[in-house]
Amino acid sequence: MKAIVHTEYGAPEVLHLQEVSKPIPNANEVLIKIIAATVNRNDCGFRKPEYPLIIRPINGLFKPKRKILGTELAGEIEAVGINVKSFKTGDKVFGLSAWKFGTHAQYICIPEHGSIAIMPANISFNHAAAICDGAYFALNNLKQIDFKKTKNILINGASGSIGSSAVQLAKYYGATVTAVCGTKNIALIKSLGADFVIDYLKEDFTKNGKHYEVVFDAVGKSSFFKCRKILQPGGTYFSTELGYLAQNIFLSLFTPLFGGKKVLFPIPKDRKEDIVFFKELIEAGKYRAVVDKVYAMEDIVEATRYVETGMKTGSVVIAISHAEEK
Repeated sequence: MKAIVHTEYGAPEVLHLQEVSKPIPNANEVLIKIIAATVNRNDCGFRKPEYPLIIRPINGLFKPKRKILGTELAGEIEAVGINVKSFKTGDKVFGLSAWKFGTHAQYICIPEHGSIAIMPANISFNHAAAICDGAYFALNNLKQIDFKKTKNILINGASGSIGSSAVQLAKYYGATVTAVCGTKNIALIKSLGADFVIDYLKEDFTKNGKHYEVVFDAVGKSSFFKCRKILQPGGTYFSTELGYLAQNIFLSLFTPLFGGKKVLFPIPKDRKEDIVFFKELIEAGKYRAVVDKVYAMEDIVEATRYVETGMKTGSVVIAISHAEEK
């Protein structure tokens, strides 16, 4: 099978197409023919470690252990292990291989009870592939909020994969959402449910005199120290990035101890029930994936360069294979 492989750390050019062995499912696994995947910040962060003291001990000090990147997928089950009960050959599925990666390939094996589910009805493979990564990171943070008591949230980076997911999920939970994005994405973010939108090209949200119970930096371009003044007493700051010198991890350890404004940095964990939850939201018309561009496997370097500009809207999809005509 074809896969996008990298055998060394470095710039996007280290990625290349290569023939590799097709996996064989174990008794409790399904073999998925991948139709679509995405390129996201996790892929970029593991390919060229932004935080080498954290990533390299996990993924290899000198060369990457995970040579095939990619965390999101949508595809069709081609084979099932002898103990698999909840899936069958031909099922259309979507989901995550969050920390094992491997979706930048034509096939992958995933445990039956892993983070996969039947695809939502009436959705394309490209859009199904773009559902889970942003939603899973957003939900991981939003789960820490008691929305019965906390209603006022600002989401910075609202047009990215995580940010656009956070806007929709926060609205689902009943929050009043102020979203921060660029001019070209204002209409999109309003259509996703944001109550108020701030154009960061025209206004600094940390200097407009407004205050929030929660600030969620979904793009990692601000900091607790910049946002602390706009947090209400007892307010909470979340970020999807570790921050300078991994400061958000350290701040999350001691700021909650003082009972005032605090940083929370929950470690993300993907779960099957979350994937099922996303499916139910989509089928109920309460969530939609945002796809910016679709690239062929052969254009992985160009796709990765685009993701690394930090200017994508929603997700960047990689077309891996073609669906079989039924």
